[in-house]
This record gives sequence, structure tokens and C-alpha cells, in this order.
Amino acid sequence: MRKGIVQLVAIGVVIGVLVTLVAVLFQWLPTSASEEFDRIQDIYWFATIMSIVIFSVVAAVVVYSVWTWRVPDDDDLDGPPIHGNTGLEIAWTAVPAILVIALGIVSAVVLSQNGEAGNRPLEVKAIGQQFAWKFEYSDYGDFTTGELVLPVNREARFTMEAVDVIHSFWVPNFGQKMDAVPGIETSILVTPTRTGEFAVVCAELCGLGHATMRAKARVVTRAEFDEWVKEKRA
Repeated sequence: MRKGIVQLVAIGVVIGVLVTLVAVLFQWLPTSASEEFDRIQDIYWFATIMSIVIFSVVAAVVVYSVWTWRVPDDDDLDGPPIHGNTGLEIAWTAVPAILVIALGIVSAVVLSQNGEAGNRPLEVKAIGQQFAWKFEYSDYGDFTTGELVLPVNREARFTMEAVDVIHSFWVPNFGQKMDAVPGIETSILVTPTRTGEFAVVCAELCGLGHATMRAKARVVTRAEFDEWVKEKRA
């Protein structure tokens, strides 16, 4: 019995290490460039760790059972009837329920944090129209530009507007994504954490030119942002 448990644990550890390497060595998500995406990635890794543990346990039991209790090729007899194990059935029902509840709680906390606006966020209206994005800065005289420029480490609130059909505003490195629906006002909050250039895409099929609906997002220093605003207002 002890030998079987040791073998089962060893198989589980090997599988867990292999799956962990796959999870860690490949970049599955874009590099984060916002506080909101940092929180979303925390949920991702929380769920990933849970999945690795569950997969390792289940896979180890399957591999061990197939190897240990396999029958000869010429054995056509039915196996002995069994009732099952009540304790095991309770465990594999209760444990996943607890994990799902924990994941739901963590997700609710992050969703709440990502939806809380601080003091005087930068107001930006994102206007989607086949097949281009326009951005309006209401805090600086409502000027409109085809390039999204944000100051680093300052929270921005995007209010979505669609002129024709449903679009979806998404900057992969910011993590946040929101549909722009005609006649309905939606919004998201983004707090950039590093400077650089990023892609603004439409994540909702909006017509034949959907693939070309792109814009450039730049995150700059406060001084560079103020200078850019002066140039645009001029």
C-alpha cells in the first residue's frame, strides 16, 4: 500500500513539473502595462496553479491505475462489482466547489478594484466607427485625435461610443476590454504603468474592414503628455 502511494505521488510530481514548465516557459499573455492587467494576471496565475494541481492529481491516478491494474490481452472476464467510495465522492465534489468559490471571490474583488475610479481620472471618449478609432479629450477642450496618448501612472476613464455598429475597444497590454454599443454608454478604467507604444484594436467583428480597425496608443511622461496636448490644442 505504501509503495503504491509513493509511486502515485512520484507520478503526480513528474506530471506537475512538466505542466508547470509549459505554463512558465511560454508567454501566454501580453506583457502587462497597466495596474488593472496586473490584477487580472494575478487571477490568471491563481487559476493556473489550481488547474496544474488538479490535472496532476487526476492524471497521476489515471496513469497509475492503467499501469497497475491492467489485464492480460486474453482476459475477457468482467471485473468484480464495486459500490464505490462515499468519502472519495464527497471529497471530489467538495474540493472543486471550494476552489470555484475561491476563484469567484478573487475575481469579484479584482473586478471591483478595476472598476473603482480615483480622484479626477483623465476623461477620454473612445469613438468607434467603421473602420477607425477616434479619441476625444474632454478635459482639454474636446479636441479629437486618431492617436491615443496617455500619461504614465495616471488613471484614465474611457467612455465608449459607437457611431454605426458594435465595436470593442481593446489594448492587449492594458488588459481591459469593453464593447462600444450604439446608444449605450460603457466605460473602463486604465492606469498605465510604463511608457511605450501599444496597439489599439477592435475585438468585435464589425464588418469587412474589421481587421484594419487599428490605432496607435502611446504612453508618455506627464511632461510629454502636456506638451502633446498643447500642440493638439494649437
